[in-house]
Amino acid sequence: MTREVLLVVHTGRQHNLRTAEKVAGQLVGAGLRVRVLPDEAPELGPDCCCQVVAPGPQAAAGTELVLVLGGDGTLLRAAELARLADVPVFGVNLGRVGFLAGADSDALDEAIAAVVEGRYHVEERMTVEVTAKLDGEVLARTWALNEASVEKSSRERILDVVVEVDGHPVSAFGCDGVLCSTPTGSTAYAFSAGGPVVWPEVQALLVVPSNAHALFARPLVVSRESLVAVEIDQHGHHAVLSCDGQRHFDLPPGARVEVVAGKTPIRLVRLHDTAFTDRLVHKFELPVQGWRGPAGR
Repeated sequence: MTREVLLVVHTGRQHNLRTAEKVAGQLVGAGLRVRVLPDEAPELGPDCCCQVVAPGPQAAAGTELVLVLGGDGTLLRAAELARLADVPVFGVNLGRVGFLAGADSDALDEAIAAVVEGRYHVEERMTVEVTAKLDGEVLARTWALNEASVEKSSRERILDVVVEVDGHPVSAFGCDGVLCSTPTGSTAYAFSAGGPVVWPEVQALLVVPSNAHALFARPLVVSRESLVAVEIDQHGHHAVLSCDGQRHFDLPPGARVEVVAGKTPIRLVRLHDTAFTDRLVHKFELPVQGWRGPAGR
């Protein structure tokens, strides 16, 4: 039976396209069948030896994994397809930080060899399931790997919200938004908003206010079993629900967004079984030597 891989590429850079052509050729030469999406296929050139498949639930169905060439944004886009097909997603970082990627660009050849030989590590990452309601009517159901954010729709306005945990109000304040993040997302938008870094194996939900006008508007870390809700003031302004920066929904005043731990995790491929601590130090270029210098100096 022919092994298949769905290739997802950030096509906005010429270097990425040439890299994708090279990768597709290597995989096909090794006996694998490579699928690509219709929006990306023309960018890969007429000599691309790939099968074009329609986007949607069947794009990655039956594949071994989804291989991503790009940054975290491209991987988050590909994660939707991988989740629908229940297959792992393997990111090779051609962007900047690339925290979700399983390999960096300098290890591209090693990553392709690992795919061909089937020798790689797979981590399960927690997701969240998100429901937006108004007066009991469901406006949207969606999910996120990194975070679900409820944000003001106009920069000139303040978004007034009430944050609840397990049906109990915690705090009401005006803000730019509120992020409900997974541990995976703690190094993304939630980190930029002042939230803590949470190791991926910690089973928890993060609640991170963004630019809140309140004395008590600190990041919260709550149980995986909790239900986090953000209610928009019914006399306030419209808001926007954004999940991983990929899926967006308008929220009217009075809307309520509920976030719980997801039943379906995302499986991320790692080239090496590297400790998260080491990845954190490497990606953020953290100093690990004290300002006083080496011991004994």
